[in-house]
Amino acid sequence: MTGLVSKPASSLKGTARVPGDKSISHRSLMFGALAEGVTTVTGLLEGEDVLRTAAALTAMGAAIETPAATGVWRIRGLGAAPLTSPRATVYLGNSGTSARLLMGLAGGYPLQAVFTGDDSLSRRPMGRVIKPLSQMGVRFETSDGDRMPLKIIGADNLTPIEYTLPVASAQVKSAILLAGLHARGNTVVTEPSPTRDHTERMLRFLGADITSVTQNDGSNVITLKGFPKLVARDFTVPSDPSSAAFLTVAALITKDSDVLIPNVSVNPLRAGIYETLREMGGDITFENPREASGEPVADIRVRSSALKGITVPPARVPSMIDEFPVLSVAASFAEGKTYMSDLAELRVKESDRLAAIARGLAQTGVKAEMGEDTLTVHGGQTPQGGCTIAANLDHRIAMSFLIMGLAAKEPVAIDDSETIGTSFPGFAGLMNALGAGIGPA
Repeated sequence: MTGLVSKPASSLKGTARVPGDKSISHRSLMFGALAEGVTTVTGLLEGEDVLRTAAALTAMGAAIETPAATGVWRIRGLGAAPLTSPRATVYLGNSGTSARLLMGLAGGYPLQAVFTGDDSLSRRPMGRVIKPLSQMGVRFETSDGDRMPLKIIGADNLTPIEYTLPVASAQVKSAILLAGLHARGNTVVTEPSPTRDHTERMLRFLGADITSVTQNDGSNVITLKGFPKLVARDFTVPSDPSSAAFLTVAALITKDSDVLIPNVSVNPLRAGIYETLREMGGDITFENPREASGEPVADIRVRSSALKGITVPPARVPSMIDEFPVLSVAASFAEGKTYMSDLAELRVKESDRLAAIARGLAQTGVKAEMGEDTLTVHGGQTPQGGCTIAANLDHRIAMSFLIMGLAAKEPVAIDDSETIGTSFPGFAGLMNALGAGIGPA
């Protein structure tokens, strides 16, 4: 394990371009593999999770050319040709997105594939994806508790279903829609509240007949017509708003800071963290708003701010589910109490993130109370720091507490930085270029 330590910084200043959006990167490879023609992808996140998706697609017959100096990826789409059974077990590392979306994608072809992952991914439940895909005609052989390793036995003409998600989840929704590409008729997914819609936007961008309608009760109904002709188009991947959130919180809590983060996705279903931080008093502006490959983007400017505690609206949770670790860091520096609820989804991420956040806050001297799906953080005093946090194979826990170390009284260390590369390669170097002091523990 490689530990890192973050020391208090005097200020953060400059422009920092964070890596490409992870969700869009995964999907651009998948849709490029399915489309008819050649897709080029610029700005792809070349982190471990996305590279696992590329390797898995290649193992199933996709033609993906990794870039040279240009940084442009080329995918020769299969069109009407099928994905095929991989010759060996497909290892997906720490990537839950790869696992769940590829289960839906592979399930629509007459192939057999075994998926496995690292210790963290192997503990994550896959039953909520297996249930709807099984109703569509995909068969599975799994380890105890519907966990990995698991075997997928696909079919080339699935049954369309109408499925209501018990819990809002973009990954489960996307798995069903990917399988629905190979179902004759309409596949309909109802989510209790809207989640990130990159799958819908990108399928529409490539020519699929897909609609999304928000109901009076706040639920969202997505309808996909099966067997669309997807025509290759070039993707420009914007910077990841979840990665940009680390820099945003860092600039807010570190005095005399002024940071510009260019070309970030500001998709409304991903921007909940920025809305929340603004409500807490954060000086955050979206400059030069525009659109790229069907996605709204902007340059985000952040200046240090005096934050105050708030109650985070439960309806906003799906739009910022990955950002609660770093939001909790911001709440630690805010005056008053910050209350977060409806956080059950955090318990089935790379780690039990809710418990990991609560433990880390306690170690750094921050008072917090954790419920079954709630977290209350009491701010108002600068966290003490002076401790080492267990990252638990979770990149977001690791980066969040390194951000805390920039403004705590004493340095904050993490025991293992290896998984940071899954979503944010070069994190420490980028932060240090702005004025941070992150180095080997």
